[in-house]
Amino acid sequence: MTVLSLRELNRATLERQLLLRRSERSAVEVIDHLVGMQAQAPFPPYFGLWTRITGFRPDDLAQRLLDRSVVRIVLMRGTVHLVSAADCLLLRPLVQPIMDRGLRTNNQHRDEIAELDHAELAAAARELLDEQPRTAAQLGPLLAERWPDRKPASLAHAVRSLLPLVQVPPRAIWGRSGQPTYATAETWLGRPLATEPAPEDVLRRYLAAFGPATVADMQTWSGLTGLKAVASKLDLRSFRDENDRELLDLPDAPRPDPDVPSPPRFLPPFDNLLLSHKDRTRVMREDDRKRLFAVKNAVLPGTILVDGFLHGTWRIDRRKNSATLLVEPYRKLSEQDADAIEAEGRRLLEFAEPDAGHDVRIAEVDQ
Repeated sequence: MTVLSLRELNRATLERQLLLRRSERSAVEVIDHLVGMQAQAPFPPYFGLWTRITGFRPDDLAQRLLDRSVVRIVLMRGTVHLVSAADCLLLRPLVQPIMDRGLRTNNQHRDEIAELDHAELAAAARELLDEQPRTAAQLGPLLAERWPDRKPASLAHAVRSLLPLVQVPPRAIWGRSGQPTYATAETWLGRPLATEPAPEDVLRRYLAAFGPATVADMQTWSGLTGLKAVASKLDLRSFRDENDRELLDLPDAPRPDPDVPSPPRFLPPFDNLLLSHKDRTRVMREDDRKRLFAVKNAVLPGTILVDGFLHGTWRIDRRKNSATLLVEPYRKLSEQDADAIEAEGRRLLEFAEPDAGHDVRIAEVDQ
């Protein structure tokens, strides 16, 4: 069986993630190709699309949120994702086991919602949300009128798992702010959820965007279990990695030469590339993984890729009329890489802060 080297695996993944070269596809097409983008914070997907799409501008996504071509909803791994309208209706039924598990295991709310009739609670919440979109703070007290012995916050939390709730604008509209305000997916999109979603099709799409991958990778990405049986039904090609793990892949998926150049890339916080495999060494060293994920409250920063691998973090410091991009490499950069990161960083500032003065600062490291 063919063994894929670490660099071969890296370049295959970057190619499918549209990170070796920017794509000419639309925002919706890229979101669809990636099977969604993790989006628990409102604005990281804008940066994730900018780093993948030629000439991307904030309005390219903001307008798609407003016209309901894309939505924000809890899906894979029980986290908020930005997905196409079609994928919202397809994926939400598939991840219901994750939502059910959350109801059973959440220590903060579990006792408060114990012995409730979930169907009755869901029906009551749907009726309220169909009247108008509501925040959790608005929905909880209304539900507590029917269940006065339960905490409003716990009732609202349960509804998040029982119903397919999308976060509606102005939440996540570039340049605007707003609390998470919810509507049901069916009402917001005017279409029903898929009645018989095919997990096999979703795994094929995962491989097209993240492969080659192990079954454990698939389960890490989705948050679902039992995917080995699903994968066994697919016509896939098998490889081995350097640790003798079986990698599955679509037969005709691209697997570029390991020496193909990989330009520096600025990834947003929580980018899917860093979260969608059990074994993340294809894009980061183990010591770098520990360093990145040791952040306070699990709030990941923006990251940089150098030669295709995690090499540090970035953030933008905006003060009055100036915006400074602060880059903190994990290791000393070559002069060529530093110049390339500065040039890409200035393009990032032009995108994110067009009306400000720009400066890029790369922190010094000893080695």
